[in-house]
Amino acid sequence: MTMKRTRIQLILSVLLLVLAGGCHRSPQARRDNYLAHGKEYLAKADYSRAVVDFRNAAQAMPKDPEPYYQLGLGFLGLHDYHSALAAFRKTLELNPKHVGAQLKIAQMKVDSNSPGLVKEAEGQLNAILSQNPANADAMDTLAVAQLRLSQGENAVQTLDKALAQTPGNLIASLLLARQKMAQDDSHGAEQVLKAACTSVPGSADARRLLGEFYISQKRFPDAETQLRQAVAIDSRNGRALFDLARLEFTEGKKQDAEQSFKRLSTFDAYKPLYGTFLFSEGRRDDAIREFERLVRENPDDRQLRADLIIAYRSMNRTADIDKVLDNALRKNHRDADAWLERGQMALDRKDYKGAEGVLNYVLRIERNSFQVHYKLAKLHQARGELQSYRDQLSETLRLNPALASVRIELAQRLVADKDPKAALEVLDAASESQKDSEPILVARNWVLWSMGDMVQMRKGIDLGLSRQTSVDLLVQDAAWKLQAKHVEPARTAVEKALNADPGNVQALSILAQSYELDGKAPLAVQKVGEYVAKAPNSAPVQIFFGELLLTQRQWSDARAAFLKAKAADPRSEDAEVSLATADAYDGKIADAQKRLQALIAADGGNVKARMILANLDQVKGDNDAAIEQYRKALESDPDNARALNNLAYLLTQYRNQPDEALRYAQSAVELAPNSPLYSGTLGWIFYRKALYSEAVQYLKPAGSTNGDVVWKYRLAMAYAKAGKQAQGKAILDEALKQNPNVPEAAAARQVVSAH
Repeated sequence: MTMKRTRIQLILSVLLLVLAGGCHRSPQARRDNYLAHGKEYLAKADYSRAVVDFRNAAQAMPKDPEPYYQLGLGFLGLHDYHSALAAFRKTLELNPKHVGAQLKIAQMKVDSNSPGLVKEAEGQLNAILSQNPANADAMDTLAVAQLRLSQGENAVQTLDKALAQTPGNLIASLLLARQKMAQDDSHGAEQVLKAACTSVPGSADARRLLGEFYISQKRFPDAETQLRQAVAIDSRNGRALFDLARLEFTEGKKQDAEQSFKRLSTFDAYKPLYGTFLFSEGRRDDAIREFERLVRENPDDRQLRADLIIAYRSMNRTADIDKVLDNALRKNHRDADAWLERGQMALDRKDYKGAEGVLNYVLRIERNSFQVHYKLAKLHQARGELQSYRDQLSETLRLNPALASVRIELAQRLVADKDPKAALEVLDAASESQKDSEPILVARNWVLWSMGDMVQMRKGIDLGLSRQTSVDLLVQDAAWKLQAKHVEPARTAVEKALNADPGNVQALSILAQSYELDGKAPLAVQKVGEYVAKAPNSAPVQIFFGELLLTQRQWSDARAAFLKAKAADPRSEDAEVSLATADAYDGKIADAQKRLQALIAADGGNVKARMILANLDQVKGDNDAAIEQYRKALESDPDNARALNNLAYLLTQYRNQPDEALRYAQSAVELAPNSPLYSGTLGWIFYRKALYSEAVQYLKPAGSTNGDVVWKYRLAMAYAKAGKQAQGKAILDEALKQNPNVPEAAAARQVVSAH
């Protein structure tokens, strides 16, 4: 018994020693362990886990600069630039001579595109090179800084020096080639890239860069030669094989391209491309089978699963989507991505209550998921809950400030809410690299347009066009020039845009307006039609063309365009609405109503259908039905100014309910303060409420135009009731000359003569 107890005590003692050893490893050993694991995660681009290990390494040895430097690299991978900068600064606090940290801070300043910070970086990089003249990264970064400071010649000298020291420096070769291209020296650029291939004959990337240069010059046979050599040197160079596949596709070598895309499907970063190629070729069943194979072989790859779901959705195979999601959720009931897809399916079905339940569940799983908040934003948008839509967009952006598309969407919503100043602030809060991007610049220009700041918009357009001639910038250029009544230059700009993108509806609209301003509306139809013929399978283009034809009373041609739109997209509700409009213009009111009622039965939130149906009800004299349609339209779109105005008018004129009508009319005028019609409705409501001074104020814009004479008679009555007999008499005389035969004429004569 004593021996047994002694053995147990001995085992316990050894165990305690082992545990004590684990708990009391030296700080150096713990630092080394965490640092090693962190670097492994960093190499795998698993930045979140890397950051955790580097933090632990820093806690183990707080005075050691290296964990902080590695921590900064991890934060860079996460695009958390503020934390990365803090980590690099801590590195330099502990070791002011740490070249890596010095270089990273300089690179971050160069990437900021802020001239002041880039200038600071230039000085810091020169200081690094004075101590480390062979540092290739510092030289490359200095050249970038010099280019951004418009010091082209200095940059060329720096790059020449870098290549003299390290002939195989591909970054320096690429930068130098780009600079020569900017100087219209394509021959010089070619020689630089050829020299790189000679200096590093075993480099697949050198051949790839030369191949990409040849593609930019449309020298496709030369490009193909270089890319094939790159792939022969390194058969696992995915970028080179990808470039080759795209080139083969561009050259019409579909079979070769298919084989290249098929090979790419064995590369982790390019797995879905073969399926995407098959889809683009119309081989949808083959594409589906390819995506299904990828998901079977990679059951834990959620991105591949998402690609398969997108393919299923494009073919309306909802049952297959359900099966995929059921399998995923059986494996892991807390699979947030699968639940998000469930939420999207509910949104697609317009099952907003179901979507809300699913998305709120996902929010409990991942409280800080920007994807969930964005889908909630789209849910609120679909419901017409516009303030909540804005709030969720803001939350999405707070959680992921790098989402430029969401930033632009929020800015557009703010403009729609008559808050362009806030929209500008949202865009200007983007990171420096984002602010320099074309999408943000284009969005900013449209905000300036909404503010009427044509001077700053012109500067933005010129800045963008100095970098590249894109369709979006050409459209803005044309819109700006048309606004300034520079019709011919506007037409030239928009035709350039349409030559690049014949299906751009905004550009087509500007082209039509340019002829209408010249009094050549029939020619507008002809010229627009020439571009429409180049985009025959675009439903939006055909709808726009049909609407243009309606303005010229070309009913049958308009109907033909709408039918083409329906053929291009059988599920297009807009095409069906347009066909109903054509029915109405043809006098086929019953047919139009039947189409619209079918649309509303399928989607009660179809505001366009309700608005047209309400108009048809008014034409028939069924004002009660029209009022109901306008109320329903406002449930889906509370900020629909036209619905607000029309409802207000009907409530006042036919139900004698000016008190209820007032709030609708006021909202319409707030949303569209420059509309004489909406102002007139509000003025008439004030008249019916015996508020004559207010009535005059709002009836004046409507009565001062040469439009509907009814508003002149109402303005004359308001002047008379407000005690301004002379003005009332003058307006009455003017109205009588225009049209003395409307019912309002007699009422106005009586009121004016009585006062």
